[in-house]
Amino acid sequence: MAAFWRWKEQRLARADESRKGSVDEAIAGLVQLLNGQERLCTTSSCAGRLLLAQAPARMTALQKATGDTVFKFEPFILHVQCQELQDAQLLHSVAIDSGFRNSGITVGRRGKIMMAVRSTHCLEVPLSHMGKLMVTEEYVDFLVQIANRKMEENMKRIDRFYNCLQLALKTELSMSNSPHETIQKTHSVYTHRRKRKPDKEPGVCTSSENKEESETEDDPEANLNIFS
Repeated sequence: MAAFWRWKEQRLARADESRKGSVDEAIAGLVQLLNGQERLCTTSSCAGRLLLAQAPARMTALQKATGDTVFKFEPFILHVQCQELQDAQLLHSVAIDSGFRNSGITVGRRGKIMMAVRSTHCLEVPLSHMGKLMVTEEYVDFLVQIANRKMEENMKRIDRFYNCLQLALKTELSMSNSPHETIQKTHSVYTHRRKRKPDKEPGVCTSSENKEESETEDDPEANLNIFS
């Protein structure tokens, strides 16, 4: 535990090396909540961004492109290093219930435990190939509308993850303070999500909205870039 604490202090004391130089405002509260836990430390995050030019300038830039141009949309992503495997399992359960179904846990050779919060729904559409524009302006506008809807849903999922995480941490604290509950803690902290039960399980933070999203392949999330 002492070694993890020393590493965490050093990590959080370092300057932010991202291009922006700071945590995205939309997830600042979430990052603060995670780093406020003794056994957790965020290592990287991105709330999602929309990077667009105005319509006339956008099409002009596409027509002048000499290589391949792609319209790309990527979801919110968060990496958290955990002291214990059960901490990563708790985060994974919360992430899955919040709609981030591509989340996962990795354990390094030296025991480094990393939890990644990710979504399955990305968007990547070719716009030009070898300098030849392959789409119309109307189609690009259509893609922008889809990306905007994805961004809206992305923000809803971030809020859901934050609220569910608060509830899970509060429940875990209550369990740790109860001798009877502590005995069963390792069995209840993590729920395998490959085989979902039709009814809501006690203590699981889910919603009917999230259930509907789990049944469709058009879930929106967040990070839009146009580049060549």
